[in-house]
Amino acid sequence: MGNQRNLVRSLGMGYVVIFVVANIIGSGVYKKIAPMAAELHSSVWILVAWIVGGIITLFGALSNAEVAGLLADTGGEFIYLKKIYNRFFSFMYGWSLFTVIQTATISSIAYVFAQSLNSIIPIPDIFRSLQHFTIGGFFYPFQDFGVKLTAILLILILTGLNISGLKSGAGVSKAIMLLVFTGLLTIVFFGLGSITTTPSNFMDVKELTSGTITLSSFYTAMLAAFWAYQGWVSVGFIGGEVKDPTRNIPKGIVTGVFIVIIIYLLVNVTYLSLLSIPQLVHIHESGNQIAAVEAVRTFWGTGGVMFISLLILVTTLGCTNASILTGARPYYAMAREKLFFSGIAKINKANVPSNSLLWQGIWASVLVLSGTFDQLTDMIIFAVFIFYGATALGVFILRRRMPDVHRPYKVWGYPVVPAIFILFCIGLFFNTIITRPREAAIGMILILSGIPVYLYLKRKYSKIE
Repeated sequence: MGNQRNLVRSLGMGYVVIFVVANIIGSGVYKKIAPMAAELHSSVWILVAWIVGGIITLFGALSNAEVAGLLADTGGEFIYLKKIYNRFFSFMYGWSLFTVIQTATISSIAYVFAQSLNSIIPIPDIFRSLQHFTIGGFFYPFQDFGVKLTAILLILILTGLNISGLKSGAGVSKAIMLLVFTGLLTIVFFGLGSITTTPSNFMDVKELTSGTITLSSFYTAMLAAFWAYQGWVSVGFIGGEVKDPTRNIPKGIVTGVFIVIIIYLLVNVTYLSLLSIPQLVHIHESGNQIAAVEAVRTFWGTGGVMFISLLILVTTLGCTNASILTGARPYYAMAREKLFFSGIAKINKANVPSNSLLWQGIWASVLVLSGTFDQLTDMIIFAVFIFYGATALGVFILRRRMPDVHRPYKVWGYPVVPAIFILFCIGLFFNTIITRPREAAIGMILILSGIPVYLYLKRKYSKIE
């Protein structure tokens, strides 16, 4: 994204809003209500989790916007962290992108693509006799192997297309977003219009004061909500092209996140009106069902299943390709700065970082075998919020270190807004360790495995110099 430094500030707030919304709405809106139901067992608490998740996302995005505004046009989060902290910390962020954050994102979205395809054309369950085979009692690589193999094939095919230099245009992304919007609003319109009776305990406000929900279970449910809200950080990449960024970036972020919150609330109220909490828990436990598909099945039957499955197929195909295309760039940039293996910095004849794309594709394929969709996304949120919190802390550090430097945008509600976000990140970190120890442990091992790699690279390049 480095060439953005030479681009003209020609994009208005409307583009910022579209960019924010397009980068947030993905697979989570179709699927994440099921694990939330399994955790909270209450429709009203599920909606509260979506609202709180949206507000916290907004606080994080606003904090990020001040840092992005101050360090504009210098290369995104990787460079922000290098300026705020040091080369080691920015390397750990880049390493985490490779080992967990970006690659597991590719894996999980490809996984939903395969599940959706399975709803249209049943995928044979290969190696059924090995489905109980386990590695360390944690990993079941052959469980739902047909679906996993389909996800891996998608990753490898799209990686191959990107290595060959075939890139999807911005028009395709806009078309996909339009399809997603139309599909979700269709679900809301026809779903709510078809309701004759709602499930028992639907939106029972008394449950808010019943005392059955703990802070820990609420945090755990929000891991699912945060996956659905992922993507807002990408707005930093277009900072150098936005007209009047002081006004348009924060307003665009607020508007975009509010639009997403409203869409998520409408869609999830529709799901909760059509499916009872026990049905949603069953969908979660089944492993290969998608809540949106089952909700549409209730009012449109098999024809509706085809409609929603095709919609999810298109959405996740576009998301997987975009994640593969953009994901390979940070590792390439790291290698150029001698913060990654030198071979990753090579560009092929098609003028793309082919080695970066290849290794990203291979590792993302391995992660598909490592767990289920929800395990992967919990691992991502655990890892990424460590760095989101570090960036928000950067607001305080930079205000102290660079008090007189012009800030195009200052975070609204300073110091309360970034402080609340940082405290929330700390809470999420420790709660995930307690309630999702496996996902937290795998995430931490993958992140910390970067320390010996960093020391090796430092020694290697100091000898060359």
